[in-house]
Amino acid sequence: MAPAARAKKKGAKSRTPEPRKKQKQLDAQRLPKQDLLDDSDGPSEELEAQCRLDEEQGADSGSEISSDGDDPLADDFLQGSDKEGTDFDSDKDESDIEEKSRALDEEKAREEEEAGAELQLNIKEESDEFRLPTKEEIEEAAQRPPDLPNLQQRIKDIVRVLSKFKSLRQEGATRKDYISQLKLDLGSYYGYNEFLIGVLVEMFPVVELMELIEAFEKPRPICLRTNTLKTRRRDLADVLLNRGVNLDPLSKWSKVGLVVYDSQVPIGATPEYMAGYYMLQSANSFLPVMALAPQEKERIVDMAAAPGGKTTYIAALMKNSGIIFANEMKVPRLKSLTANLHRMGVTNTIACNYDGRELPKILGNSVDRVLLDAPCSGTGVISKDESVKSSKSSLDIQQSAHLQKQLILAAIDLVDASSKSGGYIVYSTCSIMIPENEAVIDYALKKRDVKLVPCGLDFGRPGFIRFREHRFHPSLEKTRRFYPHVHNMDGFFVAKVYLS
Repeated sequence: MAPAARAKKKGAKSRTPEPRKKQKQLDAQRLPKQDLLDDSDGPSEELEAQCRLDEEQGADSGSEISSDGDDPLADDFLQGSDKEGTDFDSDKDESDIEEKSRALDEEKAREEEEAGAELQLNIKEESDEFRLPTKEEIEEAAQRPPDLPNLQQRIKDIVRVLSKFKSLRQEGATRKDYISQLKLDLGSYYGYNEFLIGVLVEMFPVVELMELIEAFEKPRPICLRTNTLKTRRRDLADVLLNRGVNLDPLSKWSKVGLVVYDSQVPIGATPEYMAGYYMLQSANSFLPVMALAPQEKERIVDMAAAPGGKTTYIAALMKNSGIIFANEMKVPRLKSLTANLHRMGVTNTIACNYDGRELPKILGNSVDRVLLDAPCSGTGVISKDESVKSSKSSLDIQQSAHLQKQLILAAIDLVDASSKSGGYIVYSTCSIMIPENEAVIDYALKKRDVKLVPCGLDFGRPGFIRFREHRFHPSLEKTRRFYPHVHNMDGFFVAKVYLS
């Protein structure tokens, strides 16, 4: 039995390699056919056949090994496939980064190309010589309705030429020619008369002039002042916000002002307004009262008080102590003055009706401070009254200035020079005309023993100390000017004088 078993085992062993021999024979039979199909060298074909045979043998052995169960080679094979997948993902990420980088480079190149084209266009526009219209063209245009787009473009061209006059000016044309045409075009386009636009052109550089004129075309923000006799700003703001009023604190320089952006209710008819919790008042009207800085228990005169915004602010700062003489020369305006005094809860004020120039005869020099918000031409509030553009003339400015000079001398004469806490006069106007502002203060400095002191306002532009042929006192730099295009409030002037 043993020899037979050995024979069976030997036979089994001899039978196992038969498929491999057959496979070799089949591969050997295929080789000539493959040689006929390809022109490649023989040894390489044999090498490929050998590789295929080895792979098949490896697969057979692999299948036998896997049938046994645990196999470290299988684990290595699986781990290798994971690594290959990770390498594939990393290659994919790198390709994405390259694509994004390429897209960014293309976008940057496109932006640079567009910027270069725009720069060339700007250079071309500036190099294109602007030519002033001839007299015949001006006369012909005067016979037709104004061509507003053409006027606007010509204004821009003239401003551009004047800003770089040496390089862009027309040959043979002077600066005066461009200025004359600019005045004419501004008057036609914006509706100013020849006098007013002429003064503005002389006061401001052309670029700033355009900013000022454009600012006059837009309304100023709606502002209100909290009445501290009855409430606080925070509490008032909370109540109005609940009523649908969109507002914010006015600015750092004011502790009582609020600016209103929009409102779902009429801001001048709320219960809080009727109760005197606030006063509708433009931002520039806060400034003269802040400069006056009234103290409690003083005697103060407001020489032109209606409609009472400044008077009620003074009363709030004095906490209803002392005495305020609120004077108004025009009888019809007394109604609004007294109504606001009652609504705001003011109890320390006497309303009177006199010509301000006569007040020293009535009150004597017995007061501590005087506020003179003088009647003026209104050239700083064109956004509220566009009729100023065409209605004011040189004669109107001269007449206003004459009245203002009389009023400021009367204001100085009202003040008690021996006052321990006072002796101050604040002069203000809603005009930007120099004859109504710096010229009036310079006149007062010459006629009375007074001096200018700082206004106490940490913003605003200093006043003029020279204009045209006029030369004013150097201390006029302490006065303050406010403009709509700079401070977003109506044009205004404030000066503070101390009776020494």
